[in-house]
Amino acid sequence: MSLILSRRRLAAAVRRSGPAAFASRWLHTPPFATVSPQEISGSSPAEVQNFVQGSWTTSGNWNWLVDPLNGEKFIKVAEVQEAEIKPFVESLSNCPKHGLHNPLKAPERYLMYGDISAKAANMLGQPVVSDFFAKLIQRVSPKSYQQALAEVQVSQKFLENFCGDQVRFLARSFAVPGNHLGQSSNGYRWPYGPVAIITPFNFPLEIPLLQLMGALYMGNKPVLKVDSKVSIVMDQMLRLLHACGMPAEDVDFINSDGITMNKLLLEANPKMTLFTGSSRIAEKLAADLKGKIKLEDAGFDWKILGPDVQEVDYIAWVCDQDAYACSGQKCSAQSILFMHKNWSSSGLLDKMKSLSERRKLEDLTIGPVLTVTTSSMIEHMKNLLKIPGSKVLFGGEPLENHSIPEIYGAFKPTAVFVPLSEILKSGNFELVTREIFGPFQEVLGRSVNGTTYAGIRARTTGAPQNHWFGPAGDPRGAGIGTPEAIKLVWSCHREIIYDIGPLPKNWALPSAT
Repeated sequence: MSLILSRRRLAAAVRRSGPAAFASRWLHTPPFATVSPQEISGSSPAEVQNFVQGSWTTSGNWNWLVDPLNGEKFIKVAEVQEAEIKPFVESLSNCPKHGLHNPLKAPERYLMYGDISAKAANMLGQPVVSDFFAKLIQRVSPKSYQQALAEVQVSQKFLENFCGDQVRFLARSFAVPGNHLGQSSNGYRWPYGPVAIITPFNFPLEIPLLQLMGALYMGNKPVLKVDSKVSIVMDQMLRLLHACGMPAEDVDFINSDGITMNKLLLEANPKMTLFTGSSRIAEKLAADLKGKIKLEDAGFDWKILGPDVQEVDYIAWVCDQDAYACSGQKCSAQSILFMHKNWSSSGLLDKMKSLSERRKLEDLTIGPVLTVTTSSMIEHMKNLLKIPGSKVLFGGEPLENHSIPEIYGAFKPTAVFVPLSEILKSGNFELVTREIFGPFQEVLGRSVNGTTYAGIRARTTGAPQNHWFGPAGDPRGAGIGTPEAIKLVWSCHREIIYDIGPLPKNWALPSAT
């Protein structure tokens, strides 16, 4: 049916636009897709819908998104209003607390999701599909093609990891002998049932897809909310998953503002919510949801260069990549660099400055900052420069000759030197360690992320696919990508004590105790 609909849609496109326009738009567009990244523009806007109870739906309210590169209205999103959340509440409420599957119910669905993962991994591995998603990511969260493609490749590798029996192995249980014959204690990985996933803008495919599939593998029914600025990517990914056999009723997909989503969470009462985003909102949700939450929140990430000066060219490249790739919009982006005095004569800072100046808007190695305006970054820099001894090492200026709208940031890769003795003063510490989610770092901390990178080749933004990325030391900390993370975040422990006898011979009624 989906192929028939796709062919009808393409045939209609030919009639509307003519064969030449059809060839231009759809020659390299996968069959599941409803958009073409190259064609999305103010004159040819794309549309993002919601998905609930097995059907794509719209809303009474359309929110227009502006192109981060030129300010044109280029995508309209059907944003659900508070009065429209009833179908989503009902959908989650209809999911039993024992989930869509568990070790004792519908175990064949573990194998089904192994098959779905295999098909989806195969599709994402096809050049036309990986290119489609990489370019779609670039349209809404501008980053270099290499960075966008890496996000697709990480997602594809994750799906490969959970093909075949690997989903079933996530639910591996154990048994402990009891006190007598016929008794045993059995521990199971048990789903929560109805759950929610809220993810940010900076990784439009990787973060929501990995968390979504983890939730599904363990037997939960999720409602997924991605930042509306980039939700078109998961709109298309859900269509790919449906084409790979994912049951339509397994996942709901909502676009809304934060207030509406908060109301949905309170009314639907999901048994677990995964939130990736700012620590301020994380704390509010933790209170509203009475602790039924796992968090991947923001981080101020630091790098320390010890006294052994070596491989200066490589270290300079790593520092540049960690601080400025994706315009600094990574949770693990390098926020502050501590250098031992031995590095002062190594030429490291000059090399970092030279590397930062290679970054150009033309190839999106530097680009729009989607959550911090230019004026905010300038203000932060001016406040830092009020600290005695502080100075701009490089950058410190807005990008030039661009059409990025003012609601977004446009700033050159920037580094500000702050003396360590001044950082330690209580009046300065909060200012210096304020996270700026953009191409901005202090040279010369603390980190809330649970992944530590160590060694000469260590990169804060160079983790392999199978890494942990939740705040350490916090029981609410969430992970992503690994079997351990999936089991911790998306399942709980359930114990079942079997005691099947037989009764002892000559059993008699004992005295009351």
